[in-house]
Amino acid sequence: MKAAGGPGGHGHADHGPAGCECPQGAREGHRRAVAAFVAMRERFAAGEGLPAALAHSAGASRQWVSDELAHAARTVVDCGHAESTAWRDAVWRRTLLVVWGAVGALLIGQLATALGTGWSVARTAGLTAALVTGALLTLTARLHYGNGGPLAPLVGEDNRMSTSRSLAAAWLLLAVFSVLVLAVELAVDPGDRDRIAGGLSLGHAAGLLTVAALTCVAAVLARLVVAARVRAQRLQKVRAARPRAADLLTDDAGRGSFADAQYVVVHAVALTFAAVRLAREPWRLPELPWGLVLLAVVSVLVYLTGKYAEGGRPTVLSVVRVRPEEGGIDRDAPIRTGDDIEIRGNGFVPPGAGDPDRLARMVVRIGAVHVHVPLVPVTGGFSNPTDTALTVPVPVDVEPGRVDVQVVTASGAETNRYQIDVLD
Repeated sequence: MKAAGGPGGHGHADHGPAGCECPQGAREGHRRAVAAFVAMRERFAAGEGLPAALAHSAGASRQWVSDELAHAARTVVDCGHAESTAWRDAVWRRTLLVVWGAVGALLIGQLATALGTGWSVARTAGLTAALVTGALLTLTARLHYGNGGPLAPLVGEDNRMSTSRSLAAAWLLLAVFSVLVLAVELAVDPGDRDRIAGGLSLGHAAGLLTVAALTCVAAVLARLVVAARVRAQRLQKVRAARPRAADLLTDDAGRGSFADAQYVVVHAVALTFAAVRLAREPWRLPELPWGLVLLAVVSVLVYLTGKYAEGGRPTVLSVVRVRPEEGGIDRDAPIRTGDDIEIRGNGFVPPGAGDPDRLARMVVRIGAVHVHVPLVPVTGGFSNPTDTALTVPVPVDVEPGRVDVQVVTASGAETNRYQIDVLD
């Protein structure tokens, strides 16, 4: 690395804005903090910005760079928290605009279709049910205004939008709306009691009730499976900065998930079919064909299987001494205190833990000594740590002899213990 001309020491490098306050608000503050961090990382990756007093020591310079990056990453996280708070304060209002916009669109559609045929009891029932549903969602938004409004019940413990909860809520909302439509029709036109009673019969409602019940059971089972696997350290979960709509179709790392995507697509099609059926036949609950119900059942099973199969426990497979730089002595030698070791395995960086602040939380236990994993920047990211390998120094505090090596990831999960021999 190129040495900076100034005096050495552990003073922090120029991070750009120290905080996330700016006239444009929390989002702009977070954007600026991220830009400042990226600029710092790229500068260090290019070998620039290192104090002259540390240029002679590769280990000291690496640790100094890592500390600087970790400090800057905490600034980014603080700004991210501010942005998340601002988002929660705004999203419940935006969600209500969508809800009441949908009610307004329904009213316009009812008026437009009534021009040729006249106003009907079914239109009154549909509009009244929409108003009641909108009022219930508004009440939910008011009670949870600090946590996303109506979206609060759909957010999982990891602060991501839950696919299973969202689809279960969608089916329950459709079922409640359908019952409200029939209830209003019965109140407005008691003479149509027999036809409405027939529309509520099990023969018509069996498909809808089956799918609604299955999605609710899937939401509960998914939560139980994930919680049990996290407790057993067979699944690593890292809390997200804030919920996003993309969470419905992706895994924790933001990659597309087949299990989630097929679950959303299949049930979105089934929900659309049920809604059209209700619009065409508003005097009875939507009747779902059993072929469509079977497809929904298969989708639920695929989703739950995917939840059970995802993830895995982080594992150490081997530990080797890092080969010294060209020209160094003792290329082939046992591990001694002061040497760098490379730990090879898998699962060291859980999905969603690739940001610098979480990478800086990784710890390696060597015997009784806890070693923080240094961040080593390269253009566009970090070469250390990675999901399959990480490099740490063996501190002089490690007692010579046979010691255990164990990695603790950002999620708090621990790997298996791997024994190595350390010489004095």
